[in-house]
Formats: sequence, C-alpha cells, structure tokens
Amino acid sequence: MGALGRVLLWLQLCALTQAASKLWVPNTDFEVADNWNQNRTPCEGGAVEFPADKMLSVLVRESHAVSDLLLPLDGELVLASGAGFGLSNADSHWDCGAGDPAVFRDPDRFSWYDPHLWRSGDEAPGLFSVDAERVPCRHDDVVFPSSASFRVGFGAGASPVRVRSVSALGRTFTSDQDLAAFLASRSGRLCFHGPGVLSVGPEDCADPSGCICGNAEAQPWICAALLQPLGGRCPQAACHGALRPQGQCCDLCGAIVLLTHGPAFDLERYRARVLGTFLGLPQYQGLQVAVSKVPRSPRLRGADTEIQVVLAEMGPEMGGAGRLARALLADVAEHGEALGVLAVTMRESGAHVGVGSAAGLVGGVAASLLLALLVLLVALPLLRRAGRLRWRRREEAVPAGAPLGFHNPVFDVAASKELCRPKDAPRSGSTLPQQHSVTSELPRIASTGKVAPSLPVGAQALLGPRQTHTGDTLSHPDGLLGTLKLPSSALLTGKLFKNVLTIQ
Repeated sequence: MGALGRVLLWLQLCALTQAASKLWVPNTDFEVADNWNQNRTPCEGGAVEFPADKMLSVLVRESHAVSDLLLPLDGELVLASGAGFGLSNADSHWDCGAGDPAVFRDPDRFSWYDPHLWRSGDEAPGLFSVDAERVPCRHDDVVFPSSASFRVGFGAGASPVRVRSVSALGRTFTSDQDLAAFLASRSGRLCFHGPGVLSVGPEDCADPSGCICGNAEAQPWICAALLQPLGGRCPQAACHGALRPQGQCCDLCGAIVLLTHGPAFDLERYRARVLGTFLGLPQYQGLQVAVSKVPRSPRLRGADTEIQVVLAEMGPEMGGAGRLARALLADVAEHGEALGVLAVTMRESGAHVGVGSAAGLVGGVAASLLLALLVLLVALPLLRRAGRLRWRRREEAVPAGAPLGFHNPVFDVAASKELCRPKDAPRSGSTLPQQHSVTSELPRIASTGKVAPSLPVGAQALLGPRQTHTGDTLSHPDGLLGTLKLPSSALLTGKLFKNVLTIQ
C-alpha cells in the first residue's frame, strides 16, 4: 500500500470514528424466510399463524393469498404500498398441499446483548472487535432499520444500557426524556420489550487515545447470548496455551500486545499504522487485528488504562501472529516516542493442537514399540537360562496314551432328558389331572389369535377343568411341555390377578 493509500485509509478511519455506530441486523418482516418455522415464507393458499400471546409488528411488502390467517392478540401488520392479503383455497395451489400452517417464529428471540445481531459501522478488511465491543458501547450511535420492522429484548438482571443516541422509526433520540416517551408509546412497546433500561447521553469521546467501551458489567449476558447456540460452552481452541483477551468470551489463537501510552498517543492513527504498514504484507495474510482501550489491571502501577492489540489467527497456519507481535515490538522500540508509547509487552499462544498431537502420537508409538522390543530381547535369554522357559519338539508335546479330555456330566444324555422334563410332568403313557400348575414360563401364542400377556418369573398359569378336546392348542414356545388341548368353548381371558393368569 502506497503513501497515498495509507493517508486515505487513515482519513476514512478517523471519519468513521467520529460517528462510531452499531447497526441492528435482524427484522420481523413478513417476507424474510428466517422468521418462519419452516425457514421459508408461506406458500400461496396456505394457512398463516402468528403467536397469539406475543406483541409484534410485522412489515408486509407484497400481496399474499392465504386460506387462513390467525392474528396475534396484540400487534400490527404494517402494509407497504400495494401489499395486502387475499383469501384462497389451499387445494388450488399444488405447491402448498394440506401441510401444517406456516407459523411466525417467536419475535422475542432477539436480544440486545447478542453480538451476532449487530454490525459495526466502521468495519474494514482485517479489523474485528472483541465480543464485548461488538454490542453497542456507551459512546456509540445505535441505528435500527428505518425500512423494516424489528423487535429487541432486554434481559432481566442485566445492567442498564447507555449509548450516545438511538435512531428508530425515522427519529433520533439524544435525550432520556424523549427516549422514555417513545419507549412508553405503543410503537415503542412493539419494538422494545423486557425489564432492562435503555438510556442515552450525548457524550462524545474527546480523548485521542480512545475511550473504554463500558460493557464490562454486561459481559456475562453478552457471552450467554453469544454461546447459547453452542449450549453455553466455548469451542476448544486449535492451539496450545490459547489466550483470552479482555472483552472476549472464549479463548483464541494468536498474540496480544499491550501498550502503555502517554498523552501523545492517538488510537486511530496507531490502528491505521497497523493496518497500512504491517497487516497488508504477504507474510501476515490470514490475520485479523482488534485495537481498543481497556482497563488496566489494578495490580499494575501507573495509568489505569492501556491499549490492547489482539492479533487473531483465523487460518490453519500458526505463528504469523507471533511474528507480527514481535514486529510491533520492534516498531515501538524504534518509533515509540513519536507514537506516544511508553512501554510494551506481549503474549503469544502455542503451537497448533493438530501438529503437536500428531507428532506426539507418532513419537509415543515409536518409543513404545522400541521399548517393547528391547524388553523382549533381554527377557527371553534370562527366562530360558533360569529354566522357566522351555521348548519341546512337536512329537514330544503329548505323551502316548495320555487322555485327551475329561467326562462332562452336563452333557450326559440321560441326565439331560431328566432335567428337561418338568418336575410334575407325567411320564409317557400317563394322563393329565383335572387341574394342574405349570411353574415354567407361560405360553405366549394361542391359536385363537389372542396373545397371552407375559408373567413374572415364577408365576403360575392355572388351567380350568375342561381340558380334553381336540380343538385349539396352547403351546409353550420352547416345546418342553408338549401341547395342552383346550376345548373349543374355552375362553382365554388374560386376566392378571396376584401374578396368576387365569384361563377359563
């Protein structure tokens, strides 16, 4: 980048900084697919349903044909020019069918503290903000979309939110009195909800060295909203010794440079220097930088603030952030007085997790195999010399006439037959008594098509007196009890009484 390009970049950053702004991204428009439970807008001729117990304002830009329209108890549909609704039969539209209605998603799901829902007005290639500074800071101008409907929630328990100004529905609020009147109106209650407090104060950041964001107290709510899609847990960083800068919710890989500044330090000039002089070089491609003023640890003497420069490695290659951090240290050593920097320190994360773990695994396996081989070579001669390890020839392995096995009484055929016969079962040629009990498992299949329910182990199945007929059969699934004949008039009730299944 030439000298002219660096000057233009510096002027652009200065202009944006004078009016630092945060833009609200999501909306509640009817034609936005993400606002519907099927992730698509309602089909022509389909049923449309809005949450009955939610307040919401929905902007409709086009005309739609619906078969049913269920409106909320308290809300509004803002119709743009030429927009409207017409009734239509769902059967006349082949792409709609008789499916479930399209349900508008919960409009209260958007939180002020979610960093995903904001966009910075001073974005530039290579720049990023730590998580706490992605949400509006106290010196920022907050802008809501003027040509879209929206709804913002303030969670319970969070600290009051204070910003420089708020622009919504074509109006800009710079005083608490005007903002409070708007929030209490119907339009304000449709756009903002929750127990939180929003206030404004026209406080410009007049310090050239920058101003602290002021979201330290709100950071727990910011991190909770940020990590909610991940189950409240941070993803594991891809490096050893990962770093967590001030204002960041999770660890990252890269380096942190901390500058102790004097009265001559200019934050925007130094940010432009980092972007124009260093970050544009080929060896630093894939890095992103965040430069901001943060509170200094009370354990350190001197000034109560410092400049935090976060160098984040976004690609798989590691080490570029460390090289850039050392280059910034060398730059401070040479030009520190002109830059207004009094001292500088740095921290750097370790090697990539994949490289270290793979190398460690290969080295560990190789070392284990080598150690096992050495132990085997040393132990075998010692065991043979001590007489504990002997070799026999094949023909000497089994002496002649030695028994090849032993008698297993479990496989005695006669004994097995006696064991398989139930204790009270009659032998061949005997007849069944008028009533008997079966202590084995109950039969599960009856030829009448009715299924007898299973009983606990040890339960008894009682058979009634009418049992001599050549009609339906009741068989044990294992075939151990033979077949019991039931009369054709027998009724399998399946009643369960004190663990007894009665057959009448």
